[in-house]
Amino acid sequence: MNNPYILTSKIILVTGASSGIGRAISILCSEMGASLVITGRNKLALQETFSMLKGDHHKMFIADLTNEKERIRLVDEMDVLDGIVHNAGVGNRILCKDILESDIDKIILPNVKAPILLQSILLQKKKINKAASIVFISSRSASLPSIGNAIYSSSKGAIISYAKCLGLELAPRKIRVNSICPAVVNTDFIAKSGMDIEDIEKLQKKYPLKRYGEPKDIANLVVYLLSDASSWMTGSCIDITGGGEGILV
Repeated sequence: MNNPYILTSKIILVTGASSGIGRAISILCSEMGASLVITGRNKLALQETFSMLKGDHHKMFIADLTNEKERIRLVDEMDVLDGIVHNAGVGNRILCKDILESDIDKIILPNVKAPILLQSILLQKKKINKAASIVFISSRSASLPSIGNAIYSSSKGAIISYAKCLGLELAPRKIRVNSICPAVVNTDFIAKSGMDIEDIEKLQKKYPLKRYGEPKDIANLVVYLLSDASSWMTGSCIDITGGGEGILV
């Protein structure tokens, strides 16, 4: 029986693969038969992800995607791709009245500018196969405001709009472009938030499914979008929220 979800023979680039959602995506894609190209800034963490990949023929590149020379080097050294997951990004909370230009740069450069420019180089250097799939990891915060989250929310909204335009431009080549908008996912961002375990447990109960998402929940959806099972799907932005459509805590 043909399995449309299998990624065998596909070469997939995952950015921000050092931990969390990016690591889960990389591991699951390798389990589904893909050859991975993973990149991140933290060498030790990226090596750990690399050691967890199943199969052979994977590649690892330490790169800061906000740096033009490193973006070009990454693209020059990789094979032609069948799938791309733009996952790398950062978050930071600051009240609107306190925002400085440097605060904007810290979020917009990695979350918006870097993936857009990386995507441009990939296209210019013809590193994307016909009928490939491109996935952007955005956030529910793009349409669900919260105090102190203006820059991050703006960055995620911008990448959704970019992805929709990219999808139209690449449709003649049957290249699909979709975005995923998770609510809160249990990653290092939560661990670094300073909240104690009791507070985290209490906030999770606000979701109808009574928990935050796990990185593999997002990875499962990414595999669907990378696979041939979603071959008639482009320009979509998919919420994955545990039922908490109006919740972002």
